[in-house]
Amino acid sequence: MASDQENSQDANAPDDTSEKEITRGITIMKSIIRDRDKAVTYNVNWNADNQLIGSNAAKLASYIGTLVRMHIPITATRWSNKELGSAKDKIWTEILRSFNIEDTTIRKKYILQLAGKRHRGWRTFLTNKYLKDKEKKFVEYDPEYPVKYAIFITEEEWVAFVAQRRDENFKKVSATNRERASNPTYAYKKGRLGYARLEEKILDETKSDATSLPPHVLWKEARVGKDGTVRDDVQHIYDECETLSQSISTTEDQENRSVLSRALNVPEYPGRVTGKGHGCTPTSLYKNPRRRNPSNQEVMETLQALQAQVLQLQKDNERYRCMEKCSSQLKETSEKASINCQNKFPEGISSCQLYLSSPTYRLVGKGKVHNTSGDLLHHRPLPDGHLKVSVDVVLDKDALLPIPDIVSETTLLRDAIGSFVAWPLDLIFIDDETPTKPASKDKGILRHNESVASQKEVFAQGSQQLSQKIGSRQKNKRDLPVTSLPKKGAFVPRYQISLETLVDSSDMATAGAIRLLDMEEDIFGYSCTETIGKEDLEHIFRHQELGVGVIHTYIRFLYDNFMRGNDQLSNRFRFVSSSLVNKALICREPDSCREYLVKRFMASSTNNLYLWPYNSGCHWLLLAIDPLKEVVYFLNSIDGEWTNYPDMKQLVDTSIKVFRSQRQARVPRTKSSNITWIKVQCPLQRNGIDCGYFVMRFMREIINMNQIEIPITYFDEYKCAHYTRLQLEQIKEELCQYFIEKRLISI
Repeated sequence: MASDQENSQDANAPDDTSEKEITRGITIMKSIIRDRDKAVTYNVNWNADNQLIGSNAAKLASYIGTLVRMHIPITATRWSNKELGSAKDKIWTEILRSFNIEDTTIRKKYILQLAGKRHRGWRTFLTNKYLKDKEKKFVEYDPEYPVKYAIFITEEEWVAFVAQRRDENFKKVSATNRERASNPTYAYKKGRLGYARLEEKILDETKSDATSLPPHVLWKEARVGKDGTVRDDVQHIYDECETLSQSISTTEDQENRSVLSRALNVPEYPGRVTGKGHGCTPTSLYKNPRRRNPSNQEVMETLQALQAQVLQLQKDNERYRCMEKCSSQLKETSEKASINCQNKFPEGISSCQLYLSSPTYRLVGKGKVHNTSGDLLHHRPLPDGHLKVSVDVVLDKDALLPIPDIVSETTLLRDAIGSFVAWPLDLIFIDDETPTKPASKDKGILRHNESVASQKEVFAQGSQQLSQKIGSRQKNKRDLPVTSLPKKGAFVPRYQISLETLVDSSDMATAGAIRLLDMEEDIFGYSCTETIGKEDLEHIFRHQELGVGVIHTYIRFLYDNFMRGNDQLSNRFRFVSSSLVNKALICREPDSCREYLVKRFMASSTNNLYLWPYNSGCHWLLLAIDPLKEVVYFLNSIDGEWTNYPDMKQLVDTSIKVFRSQRQARVPRTKSSNITWIKVQCPLQRNGIDCGYFVMRFMREIINMNQIEIPITYFDEYKCAHYTRLQLEQIKEELCQYFIEKRLISI
């Protein structure tokens, strides 16, 4: 009896698989741990669809599986559970310590989604190995605790996991999924290779210049066996896709279903693309997201916004009708003087003032109007009644654009600095004001009637002219910056007076006149031409806000007078163009800005400090970037933080990381995701005008000190709370002297 009972128990016992089991240890990726302790990191690559590829892709995928087994309990049934947030952050942090991956939302989302797949695979493996028999049916006996995986699974977790898997609802779902997957219509035949690495392999073997393959082409290649034969039904689907692709536009493909999902007659699930594999989404494949039907709340909000716009348009229309009835002289509602309405604009490029009429009639900025026949704005015809305008200076930081830029989605005027916008004709006024000059020879030089005197004669008249200018400006305190002028007789701006006289005696005295200054490739990394207009010079003479042209001219002065012929300085200091990287372009074309910065960084083989005057819309500040040491010095003359400029900071951080990846640098794990930003305690301005002058002086002092590292308290030789007006006048003198010596202004 006892013997029969023992035999009965033996019959129900699991088969002895000790001899059959492959003696493989658990995967913990010790090589990565050892390299991490040596501060060695691995580079990974991404394809055009933001999928993981390259030689280290499989290693990263395996390491993700190890981290999942270590940090995520097997009892976790839903990967989206918020309680797993801290564990997911640990996984992401550990991956950043060993792999050079950009710390961005899109990269983190991809890695954590892959971790979720590894977690489901881990739970499925345990179920098939310990809870099912050879026929894939659940066993009736209590499975033993897997001692082999004790470092990942506690006994309490194992008991709870077994209970979850024995739930009747789970068994029904498992049986349904097993039946569906047991006999696929079009079987995938590439094992663990995956769609992304299969695509990489095909492109490498064919040496194609393409960056990706169409989904139906990749789908077919994934179903080719080792013998290279293609089943007839697979070929039929491929041929149908080729036919559909000729009749369906890209837009229709994107907004409805792809040609592959149509040929297979399967639905297109959100966040996935059939035939492209994990990580590829409609956003990454089509470069913009699929459209969805708006909710009722969104429809109501849109309707209310449209109603408000209609009311505003009605008000503006009424205001424009009133303006048409007015005379040519329009009086501002504020304390500003009257403005003459100019309906005709000179052909070519002219300096102008930009006004808005709503909610009040006011001056909001300055720029240049481009009045040329057949001119286009962003490859589109200009609206009726508008001209193309480039924005140089913003006077009202909250001013809206008359017509929002649909290309860059820009609505604020301050975000359009350095770019072109459409502006209504009746709100553009040519800036043809010229400084008042003495009429007597004893007080100055007459324009047009006499030739320019020699430099010595002009300098001799400097003190008297300066006194007259200061006296006239003191009558209108709005023209006088807060910083104090030097005492009378202590300093005479000789070159400013000389240059101003030259301007008044040349064709630059007329509106729209310009001068071109060639910028060599060594300055910004590319050859270009800088345009200097009359208004740029007026900004210097009147101590007003500076535009990009003046800042770049001073950079050319620094290059010619300090760096040209000096290998040490020219190899140590470089410049970044404010025309190619500014607030407007960062918002509109971030990829091109990043590519320019990375290309600029890659041009150097030794430690360099890149000086970048950055315009945030209505303020200049200076960034000094050491890309090799991954240090960014932040010099802001209004004592602001770099966190106030998130777009700029993200661009710099991303560019340095891409630069790090391209040069295959091995970065210590403590710095793999952090770039050092240092706020330098530089001199501060005491008004809203001097920021451009401060940036020019910062660059001069940094180059003059000939140091890559900038002290956090600034250089002792130049340390002060504020620059005096005399120190800023010296910068202006250097600029004016440079204009004269380069003969940019001649009669």
